Amino acid sequence: MRIRELLSTGRPSFSFEFFPPKDEAGFEQLRATIASLRELHPTYVSVTYGAGGSERERTIKLVTRIKADYGLEPLAHLTCVGSSRGEILQVLEHLRDAGVENVLALRGDPPQGAGSFTPHVDGFAHASDLAAFARRYFHFCLGGACYPEGHVEAASKDADLRNLQVKIDAGCEFLITQLFFDNQLYFDFVARARAIGIGVPIVPGIMPITNFRQVERFTKMCGAAIPEPLLSELRAQQDDHHAVLSLGVAHATAQCLELLHRGAPGIHFYTLNKSPATRIILMALRTAYPPARTPAGS
Repeated sequence: MRIRELLSTGRPSFSFEFFPPKDEAGFEQLRATIASLRELHPTYVSVTYGAGGSERERTIKLVTRIKADYGLEPLAHLTCVGSSRGEILQVLEHLRDAGVENVLALRGDPPQGAGSFTPHVDGFAHASDLAAFARRYFHFCLGGACYPEGHVEAASKDADLRNLQVKIDAGCEFLITQLFFDNQLYFDFVARARAIGIGVPIVPGIMPITNFRQVERFTKMCGAAIPEPLLSELRAQQDDHHAVLSLGVAHATAQCLELLHRGAPGIHFYTLNKSPATRIILMALRTAYPPARTPAGS
């Protein structure tokens, strides 16, 4: 089912992001994670995209297995990194033939060690170009990324918002935000987006903090800020795994409840292929937002 339709039911969506493991042991762990989270009735699940032939194959394999083996609605990430138009066309054809209906069109990060993003000579420089290409040849429901604190490469927040409008004009029907830890950033961003006419659903992306050093690395890469009171407490507890996990779960749960109460269309969890923290949070949310019941006999 198309995600734009799933976001139009009036009920909040709950979704998870996974990445393709590099070996069979990783796939075994991920299968256990998916089975655990499946019981909480996610609206859809997304799978990140690896540049390069073998990594692309892992992405496609995982997306199709999620749909066939688990009956979950997949959202396939697709990036411009290192791919020609012909290669991207082949990936989109493969996804279409596998029955995948939803694609998240992304520019993608520069390869590790590269100072900046350099498009393939026969590829795309921007996510909006990729979205327009996919819209021209296929009928996927297209999503895009957005950045409440501004993209790290944008000249300004206003410039970033103008770029987002181009992405919407190219065919993106919903947006998922970069992770953030201060809800006011999300509400201000949505207000600014609506003010310039962006009307598509904007789903907040939440990453429960389970490891302080790990989240420090992530926030530096993506330009997200941790509020000072939370940051101070995390630093004080950084060597106590259980204390950091408890604090991270509590903060994320409070974030999600406020976001939903104030009208966010759902929550997208960055799981890092692990289920415990996300499962605890979503179990708490499900007490207030239970899944829709399937009519008897259907």
